[in-house]
Amino acid sequence: MSRRVLLIEDEPNIAEAIRFLLTREGWQVETHADGADAVERIASAAVDLVILDVMLPGKSGMDILRELRDREDTQTLPVLMLTARGQSRDRDMAEKAGVSRFMTKPFSNIEVLTAVRDLYAQASQT
Repeated sequence: MSRRVLLIEDEPNIAEAIRFLLTREGWQVETHADGADAVERIASAAVDLVILDVMLPGKSGMDILRELRDREDTQTLPVLMLTARGQSRDRDMAEKAGVSRFMTKPFSNIEVLTAVRDLYAQASQT
């Protein structure tokens, strides 16, 4: 069974870099760049993991995360949140909203791979 991730990131260079990295690791990567319909896209995508940027057009990653945690079908879906703003307030808000892991840009390839592997392994055990 293939591992599937939905990457919600509006910066094309970052989206392409992460897509390339994960594809090389054997992941099927779907990308999406708009926050407005992201929750519906996530719910219908049947993915193992979501990588979610905080700042998106249409709706913030924080709002999307809260909606995901309020829905029964996405309550436990692993979410790796990315942000260019590494303030502790952002991290605290994300943790309160139910984020699985939080990562500050810029990040290294190994950081992304390690986070994705860890989240997938944790989700597979439950």
